[in-house]
Amino acid sequence: VCRGLIKNGERQDEESVGGRRRTEALRHLCKMNPSQALRVRGMVVEECHLPGLGVALTLDHTKNEASDDGVSDLVCFVSGLLLGTNAKVRTWFGTFIRNGQQRKRDNISSVLWQMRRQLLLELMGILPTVRSTHIVEEADVDTEPNVSVYSGLKEEHVVKASALLRLYCALMGIAGLKPTDEEAEQLLQLMTSRPPATPAGVRFVSLSFCMLLAFSTLVSTPEQEQLMVMWLSWMIKEEAYFESISGVSASFGEMLLLVAMYFHSNQLSAIIDLVCSTLGMKIVIKPSSLSRMKTIFTQEIFTEQVVTAHAVRVPVTGNLSANITGFLPIHCIYQLLKSRSFTKHKVSIKDWIYRQLCETTTPLHPQLLPLIDVYINSILTPASKSNPEATNQPVTEQEILNVFQGLSGGENTRLTQRYSITTQLLVLYYVLSYEEALLANTKILVRLQMCLKSNSESLRKAVLFRVDVYFLNTPKGLHSALLRLLATNYPHLCIVEDWICEEQITGTDALLRRMLLTNVAKNHSPKQLQEAFSVLPGNHTQLMQILEHLTLLSAGELIPYAEVLTSNMNRLLNAGVPRRILQTVNKLWMVLNTVMPRRLWVMTVNALQPSVKIVRQQKYTQNDLMIDPLIVLRCDQRVHRSPPLMDITLHMLNGYLLASKAYLNSHLKETAEQDIRPSQNNAMGPEAPEVTREELKNALLAAQDSAAVQILLEICLPTEEEKAQSSNTHSLLKSVHGTTGPKSPELEEEDDSLLCNLREVQCLICCLLHQMYIADPNIVKLVHFQ
Repeated sequence: VCRGLIKNGERQDEESVGGRRRTEALRHLCKMNPSQALRVRGMVVEECHLPGLGVALTLDHTKNEASDDGVSDLVCFVSGLLLGTNAKVRTWFGTFIRNGQQRKRDNISSVLWQMRRQLLLELMGILPTVRSTHIVEEADVDTEPNVSVYSGLKEEHVVKASALLRLYCALMGIAGLKPTDEEAEQLLQLMTSRPPATPAGVRFVSLSFCMLLAFSTLVSTPEQEQLMVMWLSWMIKEEAYFESISGVSASFGEMLLLVAMYFHSNQLSAIIDLVCSTLGMKIVIKPSSLSRMKTIFTQEIFTEQVVTAHAVRVPVTGNLSANITGFLPIHCIYQLLKSRSFTKHKVSIKDWIYRQLCETTTPLHPQLLPLIDVYINSILTPASKSNPEATNQPVTEQEILNVFQGLSGGENTRLTQRYSITTQLLVLYYVLSYEEALLANTKILVRLQMCLKSNSESLRKAVLFRVDVYFLNTPKGLHSALLRLLATNYPHLCIVEDWICEEQITGTDALLRRMLLTNVAKNHSPKQLQEAFSVLPGNHTQLMQILEHLTLLSAGELIPYAEVLTSNMNRLLNAGVPRRILQTVNKLWMVLNTVMPRRLWVMTVNALQPSVKIVRQQKYTQNDLMIDPLIVLRCDQRVHRSPPLMDITLHMLNGYLLASKAYLNSHLKETAEQDIRPSQNNAMGPEAPEVTREELKNALLAAQDSAAVQILLEICLPTEEEKAQSSNTHSLLKSVHGTTGPKSPELEEEDDSLLCNLREVQCLICCLLHQMYIADPNIVKLVHFQ
């Protein structure tokens, strides 16, 4: 019977006499059998007919089963209709409320009026009315005693209060309910009440605050405005206490700050988005309705100076990661940095940013990289031309070095790390970005007479040490940004060939290694390796055994052996050293190259010097090799006929040629003031000097590359001895040509001549030349012309 009555019922039952009668009949039927009331209500929602009946049944049901502290059935039912995912139901119920308000017929008997009355009673039921003279809080000592303050919302009522606030937001924002003066008054009292410091309390305050922004019409009289201002001041005061007690890291303090900043920068649409996302519903808010709140915020509560001073004091978010959602201090600081508030009011933000970078973990929070970028920009570019001093302080070198302390390499690296890998990568990103931005802005800084110090060489060494190790663990989001900076500024650390070699190390080989890695293999010390080298070339069994064992170690574990390996490379040039030892050393060198390329190259270049220089103890530094990469080729002549060592030499040459380009480019930018100073009294006009310096740099690089190519081509030519040897072989071959019988020693020599060291070195060199020509086809033309 009920289903039939509902199915054939009107979409809006309050509109007609028939609809009201149908609703009345169904109410009586449900009174006869109360257990079926909820099923009937379900049918109503399913059919989207007779909305008044659904509310009436809920009211009847609520009267029977009202609980003291839980959220009532009426609140749940109406919230479900308006905030559910079914748009049809939402529209249907919204129409019921709009139409109900338009009828001037005796309201007391209408279901809508009864529902509003019931909701208001529930709302008043959880409001503890306390005169401020009875409970005098510190916040209220200076306020007049006649202002009524609803404070101390009971803990068991907080969830119910939040549910009621959201329901009223939905009724007003989605269904278009116009609150009566009494409803508005009671709602405002509830919104400005003070909950206990629990996570639910934090949520309640956030909802209240957003509701004030969304429905500023609730505040109409000067008394109500004063009440609101007092409550907002209380929020600012209590924010830190709430956060520490409730243990919620994304608290309403950040939201307050963020809204204040949006008001200052007039980003009203951002405030509306924030309000809608916090309330969890899409409501239409006119930007013009926020004008009164904007005045209160920007002039009374949060002047820009208060915002910046308060932001620095906000504690950083511990273990910040993408898993922590909501509005955090980092969002506020980002906005303030963007609007240059810190520099305007001379507030130092460096320490806060450094502390936040030290408190990060994976997955990477998406706001961290934009924060670093905007901070670097605020260090280098003044807030205004009239005030060139208005910039932020950069992070000090000592602070950066502290993050990388304990990264000495070897076995115990893990034990001595104080900061997470994420922190170290972010600081690395900061250092590289800062360097790049500093070089890009040199001219502007010179014009503004600003002197900003570039990072020292010692810092670069510390930071770039083991940069490749990090790359294996780079979190998503940071990898591409870091790779861009490294490829631009340190191309010699981004040689694709190295990465391809590195990929081969993973997979089943790594598992086999662990199985083969016996205790004996682990226990070789660098000292034993040195002893094994010292007995060459007479006894090479021991050295071979130790080297084979070392190939089972990971790149990080090999670092302690690097010095011994490189310093003894010149011993491998002596006659009689087996090819297998040379190849194993080459393999170990390539593995070490993945973790410590810069240091390894310097040590190797110094070890392979001609014996005259080694006796003189002439040591080259990283800088010498970047300025003149051809030093690599001025090694002991015997290297040119030792393919495994020549392979290493060519690898270093390629790296240093790339490093030299980057070094000269940055040198040109660093000394940009030399372009500007002469131009003031230059007859050729201001553009002339720059072109000349750029051209000189390009000419120098072309000369370097072509010289390297010419030297390598000369190495490919056979020496006088080799020519003589090959002619001997040739005549011997002729004399034995056509003979039969067992293979003669002369034929073995023929094999030797086809697969001789010279031939192999030529293959290695031509391979590198081929790559150089592809990278810059102009070298081919230049070499050909020379």
